[in-house]
This record gives sequence, structure tokens and C-alpha cells, in this order.
Amino acid sequence: MADNKKKRGGADRGLIALGEPYEVAYWSKKFKITPAKLKAAVKKAGRSAKNVEAYIKLQKHKAADRARIAISQPYEVSYWSKKFKVTPARLKAAVAAVGHSSKSVGAHLAKGKATKKAKKSTSKTVRKTAKKRATKKAA
Repeated sequence: MADNKKKRGGADRGLIALGEPYEVAYWSKKFKITPAKLKAAVKKAGRSAKNVEAYIKLQKHKAADRARIAISQPYEVSYWSKKFKVTPARLKAAVAAVGHSSKSVGAHLAKGKATKKAKKSTSKTVRKTAKKRATKKAA
């Protein structure tokens, strides 16, 4: 958008002028954010519309997807695998089973761990009982 309406060049179209109310309204509508958020984004990212758009997308991604596991992103697979203390393959299987919600995946993995612990304790009890029976028969 042109700050000086007599100058209509391509270089100025890629810049956001916060001093012009019509530009603030235009860019706010284009990026689907409030004027206050636009002003904050321009302060952080600079006047370039491309930089502001990238910054806004990043902020929306961070805010909307904090509790969502994106399996397509290697850094997220690594992060959530470490957080839940599971392998990436188990994490992917859990996401496939219950969806992308980190809460659902965490509950699913916790339930799996509880089931494994129960199986281990049951198998230990069975082994001890078998040893006792073998000892009694030998005696």
C-alpha cells in the first residue's frame, strides 16, 4: 500500500505503514487479526508484509498447536518422544490409535505402561509359583 498516494510503486506495496489507518484496516483484514495484534507483529517482525505474515503464522501455529502432536514434523516427534519417554515408533502408533491430541496420546501411553507393569508383576508371580511347585515336587 502506498503511504504517499501519488507514489504507486511495487517497493512500497510490500511494507505496512502503521501511521495510516486504512493500511492498518487492510492488513488486519488480510491477516485476519486485530489491529492491536498487527501493531505488535510489526514491532516484532518489522514493516515487511512478508515478514509480518510469517511471524503471524508462526504465532498462530504456536498458540493453536501446543497440545497437538504433528507427526509430519521431525522436531515435534523428537520432542514428544522425549517428553513421554517412548520411541518415535511408539509415539506414531499412539497418535494413529487415538489422534493428535497430546493429552489423549499421553493417556494412551500411560495406560499401555500400566498394562505392561501389570503383566510383568503377573508373570513374576506365575514364575515364583512355578518354582515353588518344582521345589516341592523335587523334595
